[in-house]
Amino acid sequence: MNIALIFAGGSGQRMNSKQKPKQLLELHGKPIIIYTLEEFEYHPQIDKIVIVSLESVIGELEKFVRRFELSKVVKIVSGGKTGFDSILNGLAALEDIAEEGDIVLIHDGVRPLVDEPTITSCIECAKKNGNAIPSVPVSEGIIVSTNGETVDDFPDRSVEYATKAPQTFEYKTIYDLYKRAKKEGLTPIESAHLCHCYGVKLHMVKGTYVNIKVTTATDYYTFRAIYEAIENSQIVGY
Repeated sequence: MNIALIFAGGSGQRMNSKQKPKQLLELHGKPIIIYTLEEFEYHPQIDKIVIVSLESVIGELEKFVRRFELSKVVKIVSGGKTGFDSILNGLAALEDIAEEGDIVLIHDGVRPLVDEPTITSCIECAKKNGNAIPSVPVSEGIIVSTNGETVDDFPDRSVEYATKAPQTFEYKTIYDLYKRAKKEGLTPIESAHLCHCYGVKLHMVKGTYVNIKVTTATDYYTFRAIYEAIENSQIVGY
């Protein structure tokens, strides 16, 4: 079974939105998270969807799930104080749903431009190798600075990649690692980083640059522009 775990716990502080969390901001009358959920709802290989949400908006999310007829959504659970805790809560909510070898796709609720080929590649790679990390080559120069004022280093861009989502894993493996990290006080920045910290070999799949995370107001306008271009058939094979 393939289960999408959609993390939608952000409050949207960097979005400067005073009324709604960023995942509930709308485009053409539809919240961003619904665009995201529909990509998994309509994917033929996704069996179930679990959402991790701010507790304050769970009721509103439930209404949207009914309104947009998202039949694969089986649970909406409350997140934690941090992104790490929220994903752990989501994985715990799968205990009565998932079996050890099932595949779980961990995805940001505010990445609405994920596409079907990326989801398919993640599932196929994770079934073969135990995990899948969508990635794209870094397209700009990266610098390292320890003080934020002077440059310490210029890493070799030819070997650098940016991680995307859904980061995909065998359920038991990733759940055990999250529980272990919680017990040991480890605070990774993302699921792939967690695996790396514990020596798990990670496997990359080709991601897309347009699979952006809508975090700031600029990201929202970028999402709107890309979505409308796709809808107008101006972009093919994004």
